[in-house]
Amino acid sequence: MKKAFLILAAFACMAINAIAGNGPEATFAKSTYDFGTFSEEKGKVTHVFEFTNTGKEPVILQDVKTSCGCTTPNWTKTPVAPGKKGQVAVTYNSTGRPGQFSKTITVTSNAGESRLMIKGEVLLKRDAAKLEKK
Repeated sequence: MKKAFLILAAFACMAINAIAGNGPEATFAKSTYDFGTFSEEKGKVTHVFEFTNTGKEPVILQDVKTSCGCTTPNWTKTPVAPGKKGQVAVTYNSTGRPGQFSKTITVTSNAGESRLMIKGEVLLKRDAAKLEKK
C-alpha cells in the first residue's frame, strides 16, 4: 500500500511540474512557411524552422515525420538547453510535382508534439518561362 502511494505521489509531482511549466518547452518562431510560386526546374527547396527552448529543462527532439516522401527532414540531434535554439530543416523535392502543395511536419520531443507546415506552388518549366516573359 505504501509503495502504491509513493508511486502515485511521484506521478502527481511530475504532473504539477508539467502544469507549472518547469519542463522543456520548444517555441517555434514560425510554424508555416510559404515557398511561393517557383519552377519545377528548381528541384529541391529547403526551409529551416528555428525554435527556442523557453522551458527550464533541455528539449530533446525524438522524431520528425513528414506527410509525404517528397519532403525530407533534418533536425538538431543534441539536447537544446534552456534559452538556446535548435532547428528543423525540411527539404521539398518539386521534381515531377507541378501544382500547389501543402505538407505537414510533425515534430515529437520531450516537450510534446508540434506541427509545422510548408506550402507553395510548382510550375512546369514551360509555364514558368511564360510567367517570366510577362
